[in-house]
Amino acid sequence: MTKRRSWAEPWKIKVVEPLKMTTRAEREAAIREAGYNTFLLRSADCYIDLLTDSGTSAMSDHQWAGMMLGDEAYAGSRNFYALEQAVRDHYGYEHLIPTHQGRGAEHILSQLLIKPGDYVPGNMYFTTTRLHQELAGGTFRDVILAEAHDPASEHPFKGDVDLAKLEALVAEVGAERIPYITIGVTVNMAGGQPVSMANLHEVSAYCRTQGIRVILDATRAVENAYFIQQREPGYRDQPVAQILRQLCDLSDGATMSGKKDSLVNIGGWLAVRDPQLAEQARNLVVVYEGLHTYGGMAGRDMEAMARGIVESVQDDHIRARIGQVQYLGYKLIDAGIAVVRPIGGHAVFLDATAILPHLPREQFPAQALAAALYVESGIRAMERGAVSAGRDPKTGESRYPRLELVRLTIPRRVYTQAHMDVTAESVMEIFDQRERVRGLGFVYEPEYLRFFQARFATVGGDGIFA
Repeated sequence: MTKRRSWAEPWKIKVVEPLKMTTRAEREAAIREAGYNTFLLRSADCYIDLLTDSGTSAMSDHQWAGMMLGDEAYAGSRNFYALEQAVRDHYGYEHLIPTHQGRGAEHILSQLLIKPGDYVPGNMYFTTTRLHQELAGGTFRDVILAEAHDPASEHPFKGDVDLAKLEALVAEVGAERIPYITIGVTVNMAGGQPVSMANLHEVSAYCRTQGIRVILDATRAVENAYFIQQREPGYRDQPVAQILRQLCDLSDGATMSGKKDSLVNIGGWLAVRDPQLAEQARNLVVVYEGLHTYGGMAGRDMEAMARGIVESVQDDHIRARIGQVQYLGYKLIDAGIAVVRPIGGHAVFLDATAILPHLPREQFPAQALAAALYVESGIRAMERGAVSAGRDPKTGESRYPRLELVRLTIPRRVYTQAHMDVTAESVMEIFDQRERVRGLGFVYEPEYLRFFQARFATVGGDGIFA
């Protein structure tokens, strides 16, 4: 019988960046200065930085070589046309509008399509997406499957749209007040959960009958394509690149943060099929981002993204990328740590309410858990719960979503399996002393996207540990 072999990363290390481990006293001082918000920590004070996979990937030698071919002409850069072709080849959209990053694309799309009083359904909210929709006068409605709000559910496609919820919204407000549905592939706030091809077929067919556009948040669409390959019948023998095209073919357009799947440090785009909408987007991008052939990106960044797109759809790459995330996730599951299941594509999500049941939601257990993990180990993670959910714009009350999570986000091609072992051991150490973790309360709260800049103080004593 042939013994099953482990996979290895499909690359070798050419350049390294030294890491420094701080002392516990230094970390306690750093987190206090940061107001117990990991976003306000200095990167130099972090040992393993799992805050985000956005712009933190390691580029390949081929991408770095492309940086030297940057055409920094203000208009008509040759690198724009390389990026345009890469998007057409691998995502299938004819019209490309580059932006400085994904939220630039969200802003332009919202301004073009949403009128005050409109409703925008989606498969769970994302922070910047929902805010742009609200600022344009729209109201977000969650139409994701109920299983997505259950961290213990093993449903293989927890990102799927509940068609009955979508139909109910159409019946309630009318299709004419729904300019588009936004579908995240994968769904970040649900734990990196994918959408099935079958579900997207159903949603696309229904929306066509109602005149509702289907817009993908394609930020991690390659990861979604991989999950379809692995989990959905009939796709196991298809390459990820082919599945990605089929996924996008079911939509009318997409927003993209190239800082994730596309393996670059900055950049994004809006892509659509409708030439009239594309022309309107080009008009707005000149106002908010830059000329329609650079949209806030340098030529060298567009070239790096074009090459990163080609690398991102290679099966060996995406298998190793998600394999590393799953490696960490299964180590934590084996240790009895509550995480969102099944393991998603870009991160392992700790279930903070299960790990810290002694903290009420008003004391933000996920924020507290992220701060405690940093003090214990120097590992920086991100809260994804009530702080990220923000306040209801009508009532002013804090939102308390079912999921109160800490995201351990794995940058692409950056850390080794040994780093994942250290991370798992650090989470286990926190779990062993979980009853000592104190809750947090606001001392400063910005008006928008509070999780980025808010500051907190510990409740019931000084320091995150009692």
